[in-house]
Amino acid sequence: RSEGEFVDSHFSANVQDLIDVHSYMSEHYEAPGLLVGHSLGGAAVLAAAAKLKAVKAVATIAAPANVDHVKHLFSNHIEEIDKKGNAEVDIGGRPFVINKDFVEEFTKTDLPTIVKNLRKPLLIMHSPLDKIVGIDNAKQLYVKAHHPKSFITLDDADHLLNNENDSAYVGEVIGTWARRYFPRVENKMLDTDGEQLVGHLNIIEDNFTTSIQTKNHTFIADEPAEIDGSDFGPSPYEYLNAALAACTAMTLKMYAERKQWDLREVFVYLSHSRKHSDDLLVKVEKPRYMDHISKKLKFVGNLDIAQEERLKEIASRCPVHKTIANEVIFETQIIKE
Repeated sequence: RSEGEFVDSHFSANVQDLIDVHSYMSEHYEAPGLLVGHSLGGAAVLAAAAKLKAVKAVATIAAPANVDHVKHLFSNHIEEIDKKGNAEVDIGGRPFVINKDFVEEFTKTDLPTIVKNLRKPLLIMHSPLDKIVGIDNAKQLYVKAHHPKSFITLDDADHLLNNENDSAYVGEVIGTWARRYFPRVENKMLDTDGEQLVGHLNIIEDNFTTSIQTKNHTFIADEPAEIDGSDFGPSPYEYLNAALAACTAMTLKMYAERKQWDLREVFVYLSHSRKHSDDLLVKVEKPRYMDHISKKLKFVGNLDIAQEERLKEIASRCPVHKTIANEVIFETQIIKE
């Protein structure tokens, strides 16, 4: 959202951007303790971390050992850059416009020395098949760094981690590795204000991602990406289905145990949709679209047909099913701070 252009950037500016953002977050929120950088961004976070005392650990992905190394990617455009002032180059299949300052900035940073003097936990991740920034760069960084230092191979990943499995793996490994260097933080519980549950949405920062808190448990709800959500958690209707599925399964367990039936596992499959009353063959005064929930049951155990049919009847008697099916009276109030 900065509306900046890549062509106007250079390495020192990238490093300064990190320092400026770190300063802003330190003043308004909390000082970031972990820096993660990919490719040239890996070099930038190493340079920035050396200037930021609050940074506790650094992780790099496919980072060059010397920023001057990356010049080979656009060496054929040097003459064009000298004449026109800038040129478009292809890096890993993505076009970038670079200018003379961008090229010259590469020679001003001694990254090996920075890494040698960093003295902070460092995780280096690199693919041995990286054709943009070779694996030797990871070796040079690792040799120069002091312990604690770690190296993780990215096997057959490409430079840009175009395979979603590779990028997800990188995120998971960094998250696990970083835990060793940060104190365990207790979950900050939202106050339910005497109610059973509270939902909270920070509209400015979190889009649709909503935090939900009971007395002892925290979870999140979201909307799928196709309707502009981030898909970080189940949707509201998926949570409605989840409540119905859990209540149904628990009710069937209690009933089967009371009857001493051989029910070992229960699967409850649910989907919510809107369907027209004509399609549902429902007689109403005025034809209209109605909420429709499809509930399918699968039983594992030694049950006869009569027992299964009885369990099907009981599935409609669980408390949540009855609540959804019955008329519900809502009472809504506004709480003033």
